[in-house]
Amino acid sequence: MFALPFVGCLASQVEVAVWVQRNFAQGIVPPFSFTYNGSHSSQLLPNWKFSHAEKRLENGCTLHTFTWVDPKTKLEVQCEATLFPDFPAVEWVLKFKFTGNGEEKSPLLEDVRAVDLKFVSDSKKFVLHRSLGSNAQRNDFEPIHEELNPNAEITLTPVGGRSSNTTSLPFFNLEAAGDGGVIIAIGWSGQWKASFARESDGVKISAGMELIRLMLYRGEQIRSPRILLLFWKGEDFLLGQNLFRRFILAYRSPKRNGKPVTLPLSCSSCGPPDEANQATVQNQIEFASEFVRYGVEYFWLDAGWFEGRWPNGVGNWFPRKDGFPDGLRPLSDALKRMGFDGLILWFEPERVYQGTWIDREHPDWVLRLPNNPNGLLNLGNEEARKWLTEHISSMIDREGISVYRQDFNIDPLPFWRSADPPDRQGITEIRHIEGLYEFWDELLRRHPNLLIDNCASGGRRIDLETVSRSVVLWRSDYHYFEPVGQQCHTYGISFWLPTTATGCGYPMAYALRSAMGNGVVLWVPWSPKAPHEVYSQYVPWANWEAGKPIDVEFAKALVDEFKKVRHFFFGDFYPLTPYSTSDDVWMAYQFHREDLNAGIVLAFRRSKCQQPTLKVRLRGLSESARYDVEISDERLNRKTQTMTGKQLAEGIELVAETAPSSLLLIYKAR
Repeated sequence: MFALPFVGCLASQVEVAVWVQRNFAQGIVPPFSFTYNGSHSSQLLPNWKFSHAEKRLENGCTLHTFTWVDPKTKLEVQCEATLFPDFPAVEWVLKFKFTGNGEEKSPLLEDVRAVDLKFVSDSKKFVLHRSLGSNAQRNDFEPIHEELNPNAEITLTPVGGRSSNTTSLPFFNLEAAGDGGVIIAIGWSGQWKASFARESDGVKISAGMELIRLMLYRGEQIRSPRILLLFWKGEDFLLGQNLFRRFILAYRSPKRNGKPVTLPLSCSSCGPPDEANQATVQNQIEFASEFVRYGVEYFWLDAGWFEGRWPNGVGNWFPRKDGFPDGLRPLSDALKRMGFDGLILWFEPERVYQGTWIDREHPDWVLRLPNNPNGLLNLGNEEARKWLTEHISSMIDREGISVYRQDFNIDPLPFWRSADPPDRQGITEIRHIEGLYEFWDELLRRHPNLLIDNCASGGRRIDLETVSRSVVLWRSDYHYFEPVGQQCHTYGISFWLPTTATGCGYPMAYALRSAMGNGVVLWVPWSPKAPHEVYSQYVPWANWEAGKPIDVEFAKALVDEFKKVRHFFFGDFYPLTPYSTSDDVWMAYQFHREDLNAGIVLAFRRSKCQQPTLKVRLRGLSESARYDVEISDERLNRKTQTMTGKQLAEGIELVAETAPSSLLLIYKAR
């Protein structure tokens, strides 16, 4: 078993680089494994032909390519490992290629673990920090802190083939008490598997695809999940969490002009009960005009704009003639004239409903299951992927699409598994995931300013690969616009990701602050013309008075407040209260920008909470610095004071006289 001293020797970039050079080398068992032709790689690789190449990348990173070749069968195993100039981290992807030795098929390759190693430590306590995935529940992304007991093992896989569906985000922080820790992140947008086994002298970690058992054809190549190891040192696991957030911003986030993308402030008329099934060019232009006053940046058109409507028109990626007779360009052009930055448009290309255009014209592109009207567009089919790329790319140009929103509302795993021959288990999934990445990468090559939104029934396909290509504008399908759930989602997912967004259903401070992230989408009731008595059933907690118009000036002030603080979500995250889904507690969290020596605290007194006060202790501040502190209540009444960093760290008392209500605290060093 490959063993690695835990963290102390890997606290810097140089030490990680030395470790990589020593352990991806001739005659050494590397920190991954597989079984080939019945033999374990630990017996095979030390005897295979080895080579190494090094390349400096434009972003300052160093790419090492390590290659092992079986002298008998000519199977080639390649590990592309990336080292980073400013983070103690290494990231790698495995590639397997059968070049053949007169044979058409390779021996059996199975049980590929893209990472397989043991972290050794004298620590008596190991804790695995992670978060749930999304399942349209109030506790989506709930933080889990689970101690690994002696001889215990934690094994995790997502549900149904979408990488963050229900069970866990594929990001983990393994902490050895008193000895720091390591972040393990998986980049695989399908069915991964990870296990953490406590042994007497440390923790064994392995991760890869859940099922791979196949023979490769001559000339064929496949890839593994991407693996990131990010080391941190200290006694507080939040050091590791915030280092990971910074890493994601630096190397695994879409960029504009070299900086992480700021998520859109957008508006949408789509939602329950009928999504965009009744949308037309004219009614969407009229709706958009109501939001110009807020300085909204993007207009969001969701499911239903296409022939056949939502949900059974998926597979007809053509604008409805009864709503958009001249396509979507008249709408996108009108938005530009109104001052919008662009159009966000919804697609669900991987789901194909029976009888739609793709299903009729190209049935060979679709994977099917018995008695299921939904099929899966096989992105591993090169012809299907190329058609989809050309079609979507041409629509981006022709219709004026600025944000390509890709949803995914079925579990692909049963389709993949049923399509695999017995000696090719895992190949359909591999080819589909490779095809997804090729599709997105080609869209981004052709449209450098395009933003891809990754939605899969909410946030069910979040992993290291998807976040590097896309953003998450709708992170959960849990009861639309419900604020307590949104607070919980922000709390849980912010341990890992600095940029996610959701929607706000009504212009009140409690609602918008609950939905705040780096971006937000405003729903219909923000319009003064909205029939509130119709929409109140979807936001019952707002206690609307039927027919009462909204206070437009107050709504504008709320949006201005959001714009004032949205950049703080790029900062470090600190939870200030325990996590809870209950209605009878306070919840509070902090985002701190070390580069600005400033930040925010969002605090919520929930509807059944009996305590009007909450004392919070701020993190990350300079004790000797003096900070200007502004606290804004539910009606945006503001109080200011000056406090030292030490005083804020010792605690500041927040007061909310009514429930539910919210407070926004903004601080900045003088």
